[in-house]
Amino acid sequence: MMLGVWSLLLLWSLATPCQGLLETVGTLARIDKDELGKAIQNSLVGGPILQNVLGTVTAVNQGLLGSGGLLGGGGLLSYGGVFGVVEELSGLKIEELTLPKVTLKLLPGFGVQLNLHTKVGLHGSGVASRSPLGGLLQLAAEVNVSSRVALGVSSRGTPILILKRCSTLLGHISLLSGLALSLGGGHTLTLLTLPRLLPAPLFGVVEQTLFKVLPGLLCPVVDSVLGVANELLGAVLSLVPLGTLGSVEFTLATLPLISNQYIELDINPIVKSVAGDIIDFPKPPKPIKVPPKEDHTSQVIVPLYLFNTVFGLLQTNGALDIDITPELVPSNVPLTTKDLAALVPEALGKLPPDQQLLLSLRVKEAPTVMLQNKKAIVSIPANIHVLSYRPAGTPEALFELNGVMTLNAQLAPSATKLHLSLSLERLSVKLASSFAHAFDASRLEEWLNDVVRVAYVPKLNVDLDGGIPLPKVLNVNFANAVLDIIEVSFPCRCGLDGP
Repeated sequence: MMLGVWSLLLLWSLATPCQGLLETVGTLARIDKDELGKAIQNSLVGGPILQNVLGTVTAVNQGLLGSGGLLGGGGLLSYGGVFGVVEELSGLKIEELTLPKVTLKLLPGFGVQLNLHTKVGLHGSGVASRSPLGGLLQLAAEVNVSSRVALGVSSRGTPILILKRCSTLLGHISLLSGLALSLGGGHTLTLLTLPRLLPAPLFGVVEQTLFKVLPGLLCPVVDSVLGVANELLGAVLSLVPLGTLGSVEFTLATLPLISNQYIELDINPIVKSVAGDIIDFPKPPKPIKVPPKEDHTSQVIVPLYLFNTVFGLLQTNGALDIDITPELVPSNVPLTTKDLAALVPEALGKLPPDQQLLLSLRVKEAPTVMLQNKKAIVSIPANIHVLSYRPAGTPEALFELNGVMTLNAQLAPSATKLHLSLSLERLSVKLASSFAHAFDASRLEEWLNDVVRVAYVPKLNVDLDGGIPLPKVLNVNFANAVLDIIEVSFPCRCGLDGP
């Protein structure tokens, strides 16, 4: 499930550069401040990151306390820990820590103002001879933890939040004092009185103690919260497999930028072959105008060159080549010299009309992806050698065609990838050479379109089934993201909103 509203933008073509363009990147991720806050809050509720640090607790405050967490033996709040000081003074023990509420404020050029609002519940069980309580005390204190956090880059090149300052503000304190009576059989009857009956000196002792202790108690919790955020931000940079073709490695190109509303990550996608070689497809030589971000949404912008690079890798690996024989096409699609003679008899020469045909399709240049009439179009140049053959014999070349396949690309995001599904719009061909007589190759186009549609396009879709990897921004599920193709056209509209 998505944490919030995400927009997946495909930035396809170049704009004429003009003064004031700042974004010149490949993949751009803009994380809305509300989205980051929700991600941290959701991880506190039940995420494995904080559970490993704080353990689990009873029903109401699940995920924060427990025998393996803050209250456990040797834990931050256990006997001998921070609140050992409180126990010595007043017989108090931590009973519960309410799930913190997270709020964020972005500080442009610096980092984040991170606030946690929580409630600390304590109770005293000391007896009159050992404690100034003389009975039972229950206390609940509201606490605001305020911290300033800088945004930087870790040693492994990931964005990281670093705690610079942490302070606590003690809010409303609720106190109830009373008497605990033993009834035998392990049962206890507790008689509570009103707060005003608590002696004022004891109230002052408790208040002063909390002022001293709470910063040491809750600022480490802030470190744990930052650990959550850093895990989520660090997940952006990863090595993602491209099926059997290779992989895409996401790295941080520049320092993260912070505005009032979002954190911007300039992510550089590097496509590698199976052998680990970098596929260096040309990147845009000029700045790209990135469209403005809408309120309360986060964006991931995918550049055109990433798509071109993936198709270039397919071409380099020979995955775009195919030999089409009658076994690969249904019976209603003709693939014999008899059927060819009905279209271009001069191309057969003296060959008998009962031989099978072999179409050897080779892609020697990288395909190109483009935007045309608001549609994603893939253009694949191909050489098509037409041969006659017998299964036990040697193929005999008839003629060669130069062709261009134009395919429509349907785009659909899944949880972590952008998937492409191709359909043939048309195949146009010209005669390159013939071993018999020259002829008008356009007479073959309808027939070739049928063959390519049933035999070649399904193979392409299988090769593309793995999809284009998307960066792991806050581990968000992109399946329900709003997908938009941004057409950046000429000339540049300087001073105007939008692309």
